[in-house]
Amino acid sequence: MKRLILRQGHDRRIRQGHPWIFSNEIGHIEGSPQGGDAVEIYSHSGAAYGTAYYNPHSLISARLLSHGQVAIDEVDFFRTRIKAAADYRRALYPDAQAVRLVHGEGDGLPGLVVDRYGDILSVQFLTLGIDCRKELICTALIELFQPSAIVARNDVGIRALEGLAQHTEILSGAPPETTIIHEHGLRYRINVLSGQKTGHFLDQKENHLTLENRVAGRRVLDLFCYSGGWATHAARFGANEVMGVDISADAIALARENARLNYQETVCRFETADAFEMLRTLKNTGERFGLITLDPPAFVKSKKKLAEATRGYLTINRRAMELVEPGGYLITCSCSYHMQRDLFLDMLRQAASQAGRAVRLLEMRGQAYDHPVLLTCPETDYLKCAVLQIV
Repeated sequence: MKRLILRQGHDRRIRQGHPWIFSNEIGHIEGSPQGGDAVEIYSHSGAAYGTAYYNPHSLISARLLSHGQVAIDEVDFFRTRIKAAADYRRALYPDAQAVRLVHGEGDGLPGLVVDRYGDILSVQFLTLGIDCRKELICTALIELFQPSAIVARNDVGIRALEGLAQHTEILSGAPPETTIIHEHGLRYRINVLSGQKTGHFLDQKENHLTLENRVAGRRVLDLFCYSGGWATHAARFGANEVMGVDISADAIALARENARLNYQETVCRFETADAFEMLRTLKNTGERFGLITLDPPAFVKSKKKLAEATRGYLTINRRAMELVEPGGYLITCSCSYHMQRDLFLDMLRQAASQAGRAVRLLEMRGQAYDHPVLLTCPETDYLKCAVLQIV
């Protein structure tokens, strides 16, 4: 087995359980591993930390898969890991048609995402080490789940950091152009070949339920609505009127279709518009809402863009707070890891002050249970969802 020997004093993070080894932490390499190869990780003093895969062209040079010496180039390794991940979800969601089966580091498989939509699997191979083993992974997935199709949604920018091309690929079967999934009794039409993420936003499904008992009889504004997940849940829980806004015309068409599928087209209406400008317009026309949801895409992709992104979050949250009627609610989210919880809450405090509103924090939530956080890898804790009341 080829070996990466860490520099003296540079093993603290991995000793504490973090699965990543950065290039500047490596002292020397034994055995001339190639990109994607399995390697053993050792401290400068000779302590063994486990088995990883290697990428000499990435800032994250190795990602740990096991704390022991294991054969990661066999189907059995992936079959065992994926089955354990699926068993965890089966206990949580015994009847779910749409669920994340594998969530990277949270399931001991860094770089691998597997989402199930009925009998279709949508996967992402996000790192070179995982991409090199996609045939092994597909074999394990077929043995475990007998899917009608497997689609690789490798059209994500993070692959560029690993020296990988971005593309979508059908690995098995023939997926339909669209398929319908269920969430909390609601129906959603998704496209696994071109929809956002792997086809649907599975990480908000528990958070959608926070609308219950908060929207009945109220007027609701859903910003960055995409396919209408928040909007249709609001209508289901008794909102009088729901207005969804997204800058993408394709997203708005999909949201309208999903409202129709759930017999809510008379309650929900959708507009193609920039959310920032829409908030300005609504304030100028004196509009008010009983509840507003803010679920924007990641404003910050890297730490160096954090200050700029924080200004964007501050502006949109301030404008939203100005539009909520007294006693109403703002449910506001960030899916940017670099916008950490303390910073997110500080930004909301500033927004409340600038809006001149008294705001209560009722809940601070995260991603769905099928997106588990590895406690020793804070990068896996990415989604923040604050439930606020404007008093």
